[in-house]
Amino acid sequence: MARFDRLTVLGAMLEIGAVPTFTPLDLAGAQRVVGACRRGGARVVEITNRGADTYEIFRALLSRAPADYPDMILGAGTIYDAPTAALFIAAGAEFIVSPALNPEIARLCNRRKIPYLPGCGSATEISGAEELGAEIVKLFPAAAFDGPAFVRGILGPSPRTRLMPTNVEATQAATEAWIRAGVACLGVGPSLISNALQADPDPSVLEDRIRTYLGWVRGARERSS
Repeated sequence: MARFDRLTVLGAMLEIGAVPTFTPLDLAGAQRVVGACRRGGARVVEITNRGADTYEIFRALLSRAPADYPDMILGAGTIYDAPTAALFIAAGAEFIVSPALNPEIARLCNRRKIPYLPGCGSATEISGAEELGAEIVKLFPAAAFDGPAFVRGILGPSPRTRLMPTNVEATQAATEAWIRAGVACLGVGPSLISNALQADPDPSVLEDRIRTYLGWVRGARERSS
């Protein structure tokens, strides 16, 4: 069962401006990553369901979250169908992210008061996601087109739309370009949290990378305001 209400989760995403994502290699690595994100200032983390053991790792991690990470908001990504979403929600997922728009997942998340961020790549899909209750829409695949230009094109006629491109490059230049275009927040994955850093028993390097990245986000927002 989720520990945070829907508005708290969405508010944290919008306030921080970035959602680090990673696929856990094992429970110890997942714990190191979540701990580094917490100390680096990233309170919201997406754990992607791409490994054979991801669900078991996720469930074990979430069972320890109230004691080990009481202020962390942990969600599940790469969720394609409602039954899988239900499993992760039962394990404690605070939000669900999909590569594509699935109305069944949207209805399930709405019933459970869980934020749903579906992957969309067109104005039609984004509009459909918003009709189903999505407050933040995942822009996917962001690499398939000129992302910042696409964002500007969408926000022109739809300024209240909130977009989160994912798998963005963890560079200052890319951060500036996306935020200047008007995205609500950024989903950043392997370019920030590599498997090598996840496996490193010393999480201080990853912690510093998280802190630096969030500094770029804050700076870009200040310059765009």
